[in-house]
Amino acid sequence: MSEVEKVRDVTVRWHVMSLSVLNEGRDLPEDYAALMERAWGPVRVVNAAREHHGEEVLKPLYDALGTRIHPGGRGDDLAAVIDEALAEVGLPAELARFAASDELDESLRASHQEALDLVGDDVGTPVVAVDGVGFFGPVVTPAPKGEAAGRLWDGALLVSSTPGFYEMKRTRTAGPIFD
Repeated sequence: MSEVEKVRDVTVRWHVMSLSVLNEGRDLPEDYAALMERAWGPVRVVNAAREHHGEEVLKPLYDALGTRIHPGGRGDDLAAVIDEALAEVGLPAELARFAASDELDESLRASHQEALDLVGDDVGTPVVAVDGVGFFGPVVTPAPKGEAAGRLWDGALLVSSTPGFYEMKRTRTAGPIFD
């Protein structure tokens, strides 16, 4: 969406959604369940940052965390990742305490539910909403740049605005590619 903003007249409002919340209570393979358990910490910190410092901190903090966890390969060092990400975006280090706290889980669940209310619960992330119409996806790797991102956006809007359109999918043949 950051690329789309460069080539289309859109303004993105980032929102908190969590795969940990989505998968809560589901029968998951042991390794994925462990991943979902670890994912609570970062999303709780992101949500606390939103609650205490406003929505404008969501994308920079999400990017700072995600860059360290995914291409950085530091998913097993989450306490340090959270501390570094908070420092990078200029947020108080005290927000790290929310990683181990369910104190703001109600607002996290409410934010997550807003997305599900648009698309149902048979989805993952990302959820995109435009003019009250929501859809899951697109899931693309590597993410397109420039006008290619704009064309993908145009197509996503076209299919999502078609009454009765629900799904288009194919099997993933590659893992995430980060650049």
